[in-house]
Amino acid sequence: MNVIVTFREYVMTSIENDKPINGKPRILLLSGSTRRLSYNTRLARHMALTVEQAGGNATLISLADYPMAIYHADDEAQFGLPESARQLRALFKSHHGVFFASPEENSSISALLKNTLDWVSRADGDEPGKVPYIGKVAAIGGATTGASGTRLGLLHLRTVLSGLGMLVLPSVMTIPFAANAFDDAGLLQSEEQRAAAEALALSLVRTARAVGVSS
Repeated sequence: MNVIVTFREYVMTSIENDKPINGKPRILLLSGSTRRLSYNTRLARHMALTVEQAGGNATLISLADYPMAIYHADDEAQFGLPESARQLRALFKSHHGVFFASPEENSSISALLKNTLDWVSRADGDEPGKVPYIGKVAAIGGATTGASGTRLGLLHLRTVLSGLGMLVLPSVMTIPFAANAFDDAGLLQSEEQRAAAEALALSLVRTARAVGVSS
């Protein structure tokens, strides 16, 4: 008898059984800000350490190393994908999950992050544009000096990532009043926030292990 289960049921059952895949799940982490003292970069760095502790293999990158002009269809038609976009497509494809630390700009995500997502979503030759995203597990978070903790921006980010075909975890990591949230080493000071980071990292690692999608 054939038993049909939903994707969500499969994922949840796999998490409960801690279903293994070969090796540790590879988790890519990035910040939507390249500002020198960015709170979101600190959050991404803290999450990278926490992902390692949760049993994942963390790859922390800076978008400053992948410069790209603002997306323009005429430029794409004339010159094709920037090499940075190809490199990021390869990184996304080679990882099981991604953590995005996003600033909030006018109740949305940063222009840098949106531009990156747009370029990476473009087709590369015969390979469809959304291939780097489809079926990958995403966790999202953000830090801000205000009280909102980037909640409105993360709502938009969830919509964008879901539209790209990613499985976005329901929990988010929000850091309000970020100016006082990190210690001198750039790590979260609050025990409550550390616990939230650990819970999100564990969920990301376990879900990525269960889904086990990677090129």
